[in-house]
Amino acid sequence: MATTADIKNGVCMEYNNDLYVVIDFQHVKPGKGPAFVRTKLRNIRTGKVLDNTFSAGHKITTARVEQRPHQFIYKDDLGYNFMDMNNFEQVTLEEHMVPFADLMKEGQEVTILFHAETESPLTCEIPPFVELTITYTEPGLKGDTATNASKPAIVETGATIQVPLFIGQDEKIKVDTRTYSYAERVK
Repeated sequence: MATTADIKNGVCMEYNNDLYVVIDFQHVKPGKGPAFVRTKLRNIRTGKVLDNTFSAGHKITTARVEQRPHQFIYKDDLGYNFMDMNNFEQVTLEEHMVPFADLMKEGQEVTILFHAETESPLTCEIPPFVELTITYTEPGLKGDTATNASKPAIVETGATIQVPLFIGQDEKIKVDTRTYSYAERVK
């Protein structure tokens, strides 16, 4: 058991019979009244963010979660198949356990979170930036870069990303997977 003094970003805890990871926290000591901890918790299974306040000294149950490197192999009817980079065993995750799956291409290295006590996979995390090639986009006009306008572009995985007007077809771009947006051109 831990207390609210042990709450830090990235701590995984059991709350309401589910696993949550702390995204943000703030210890508050008001002028009058007891201290408390204001937190933002992300549900590991669903991805929903929950705001919660714990009174100071409240007992919390931390969960042991392990991150293991895996490589995306293929998708089939059962879900997404990954290979463990250390022992070459395969793991299949259902579609709801793989956020931003449309930004993954075969051979992509990812991190899969496992609950240490039950050895069950919880979720898949792709890197914050991925490099993808644009397969289709409307041609931009020369000199049309003065405004901050954007256009849709389809990348090799089938996802549609908004890119600046000067980006053309068959160019390689870096995509920010956290915001689902164009980051920069890759040389």
